[in-house]
Amino acid sequence: MEKINKVRFKFNKIYYSLFKERFDKSINFDFPEGINRWDLIRKVIKTHNFKSYLEIGCDDDYSFKKIDVPEKIGVDPYSGGNFKGTSDQFFSQNKKKFDCIFIDGLHEYDQVCKDLENSLNCINEKGIIFLHDALPANVHQQAVPRYKVIWNGDVWKSIVNYRTRDDCDIVTCKIDHGVSIVRKIYNKDRLNISTKDFKSLKFKDFYNNYQKYLRVIEYDKILNYLEK
Repeated sequence: MEKINKVRFKFNKIYYSLFKERFDKSINFDFPEGINRWDLIRKVIKTHNFKSYLEIGCDDDYSFKKIDVPEKIGVDPYSGGNFKGTSDQFFSQNKKKFDCIFIDGLHEYDQVCKDLENSLNCINEKGIIFLHDALPANVHQQAVPRYKVIWNGDVWKSIVNYRTRDDCDIVTCKIDHGVSIVRKIYNKDRLNISTKDFKSLKFKDFYNNYQKYLRVIEYDKILNYLEK
């Protein structure tokens, strides 16, 4: 995990409020207690009998150590995993395909899009990609540059982008700051949105449209969705 720099955080907060966005409303997602991202991942791995797993961004192996499959690779430049390097470095030399991929690396739009595109290129047929931190509660948690300890980044903008494509189907499970599920199949509910400049979307847009933008569903409905 990136070390916290209080001086830089203070500067970033001033910069964001002056030049990016001010918005004082918050969303109460009421995430269910005791259900974490790894609970969802393990449930899907077991249900689909997946054998291989890739994790991007391991952060001391909070999730990585909880995944039990015959083959797993964890990518992190700082802590955890078994590939010490950035996701770009990993994908540039990777020749494997995986049943399950979990993206939890740098939570900034450009990098998330790169990680998602690279993951789509190395996911097995009928494989599933998970993407963490999709549901920020307020403008501060999604601000880039970062200035809060609890930080989702603007992952949600990347999901909006890919929801407009025909070649992947995406829903977002309402647990643990939001976990999006991406499948490389025809998009059954393609998002139509006027802008193509997804990076410039504001939290106000998310606040007013997050159900539609991210196709949010409850945890107990995930397996039913995956069967369709």
